[in-house]
Amino acid sequence: MKRLALALALSTLVTTSAFAAKIGVSMALFDDNFLTVLRNGMKDYAAQQPGVDIQFEDAQNDVGKQLNQIQNFIAEKLDAIIVNPVDTDATPKMTKLAADAGIPLVYVNRMPADKTLPAKVSFVGSDEKDSGTLEMTETCKLLGGKGKILVMMGELSNQAARQRTQDVEDVIKTDGCKGIEILNKQTGNWKRTEGTDLVTNWLSSGLKPDAIVSNNDEMAIGAIQALKAAGASGKVIVSGIDATQDGLAAMKAGDLKVTVFQNAAGQGKGAVDTALKLAKGEKVESMVWVPFELVTPANMDKYTAKN
Repeated sequence: MKRLALALALSTLVTTSAFAAKIGVSMALFDDNFLTVLRNGMKDYAAQQPGVDIQFEDAQNDVGKQLNQIQNFIAEKLDAIIVNPVDTDATPKMTKLAADAGIPLVYVNRMPADKTLPAKVSFVGSDEKDSGTLEMTETCKLLGGKGKILVMMGELSNQAARQRTQDVEDVIKTDGCKGIEILNKQTGNWKRTEGTDLVTNWLSSGLKPDAIVSNNDEMAIGAIQALKAAGASGKVIVSGIDATQDGLAAMKAGDLKVTVFQNAAGQGKGAVDTALKLAKGEKVESMVWVPFELVTPANMDKYTAKN
């Protein structure tokens, strides 16, 4: 009987340590198509794990609010924290808060600015050096290696926006793409409406691009809307990143020529999985990569299924 009681006690302990956990998630913004898919990926995967409770908070693009959310998670003594940073330059402070409290921290999608991540802190996302490189390499191919382009950047406080823009600039320095000139580059803050306004202003000022290269699909769709309003639809190549549902719909309609699949749901699943492993005391890589994939009209159907 004692042996049976001990076995049952151990079984209960193993089940609890393997599954029971409360995770706090601070998202940079709820009102964003890509981040909604990311959030749903976390929610769906957590729902499949018995005993896992996940709590989402919207930072509403406010760094101060996000820091407060992290402090509240720590005060609640949660088992792990996942953060999609508003401003990646603010992550060292977030890392210190979690590390000092001894609570595992996982950054997702937006790479932290920390030079090194301490124990019990990881990043789950895609290598942005691949995103803009895939996008611009394919755009260069469509341009035949020459032409004038406009670059639409995301929020400049975001590492992804800076890296994707750098990728574009690096590609046009390579053999076969040196005939491409950047006419202008400005931020549209990841947003469709700001993308529309930005391209409308560019066209009104007399700029005549052969292609518009966007850091994401939302701004690219904004660019498409501006081109249509100006009667320039079909005359300018438009490329984006993320392969969102709306982006793929624009590609199906023939308006978006290039995008790059960033597996938001996969990143969400990976973030929760990594957080649970850290909460259980398991060792994980400091960088957990989810690869980017080039999407063109020729292969877009399989990505429609994924989204």
